[in-house]
Amino acid sequence: MTRMHPELFEIPFLHQTVKSWGVMVVLGFLAALWLMRRLIRPLDENPDILSNAAVYALIAGVIGARVFFVVHHRDLFVGRWMEVFAVWQGGVELLGGVLTALLFLWLYLKKQKRSIRLYFDVLAIGLMVGIGFGRIGCFLSGCCYGKCTDLPWGVRFPYGSLVYLHQVHPDPSRHRDKPYLDLPADFFGIPGPDGGWLPVDEANKHSAYLKPFEQLTPEQQRQVSEGPYRCLKVHPTQLFSSANGFLLAAVLWGFWKKFGRMRPGVTAGAMLILYGITRFLLETLRDDNPFEYSGFWLLYRGGTISQNMAIYLILFGICVIAYSLWKPSPLPASLPKKKRSKSK
Repeated sequence: MTRMHPELFEIPFLHQTVKSWGVMVVLGFLAALWLMRRLIRPLDENPDILSNAAVYALIAGVIGARVFFVVHHRDLFVGRWMEVFAVWQGGVELLGGVLTALLFLWLYLKKQKRSIRLYFDVLAIGLMVGIGFGRIGCFLSGCCYGKCTDLPWGVRFPYGSLVYLHQVHPDPSRHRDKPYLDLPADFFGIPGPDGGWLPVDEANKHSAYLKPFEQLTPEQQRQVSEGPYRCLKVHPTQLFSSANGFLLAAVLWGFWKKFGRMRPGVTAGAMLILYGITRFLLETLRDDNPFEYSGFWLLYRGGTISQNMAIYLILFGICVIAYSLWKPSPLPASLPKKKRSKSK
């Protein structure tokens, strides 16, 4: 069984925990920033502008990812709207963050009067590196999980995780009227005023809460840990997405070496296409996002919101590449060689 680590450690005296997802996002940001500065420096561009753009984009991206999640899952926040701001508790949509960050970057670079296509090429490579790290954080937190599988790479998550909660409840948004794991009613309950749990009947168990592991009897604990009610194995889609991010970063680096200054924008367009295709395919292995049928903007009715956004990314990427191949580069074909001063 996979052991989740949503909280890495607790800060002494403050009694505040450090979340694994946040740590991986920060590590991904620092790694991407280091790489992007190395890529932009030989082109005689100011790496500080890139650093500022990346910091602002990170902030805008987190806000956008949270807003998209809240809008998409607004039923979870009915009656507790203050939790909308509790980003540290998890609950973000990556594509929402990416789109918000891209919009902000476009506005910022336009204001700085920089080559938007050139900077977006570099940022595209860094974004894939950031996704590679961020999805590891998703795996540690147990979100963005995959469908059930019997294949060798399937992983089990612990009792009480998001995966487990998904498996013991029906999911009408994905046309699933019955749970994968049909737990007896005595595994559910309602918190009582004295710290105990009020029982529920079989008909109302799915509208109640799943009891904490500590509230289960020893036999129930055995059943959910190694018995018939343990979590079913699922595809580790978080790790697939992480590997996809690192792989695309390497592929895009090849695009950058080939086109770079001569055809700025091609690398960014390739990122939109490649990430859109791979995200669409990875979404077929996931089991967390609801299917969408209503909305004038849907291109794929019956697919998830991420699959529809992926289609838009692909179409936009094709337009970006076509424009970049047609539009002359605003940059000189080569940089003047700098004279090296001889040390005396």
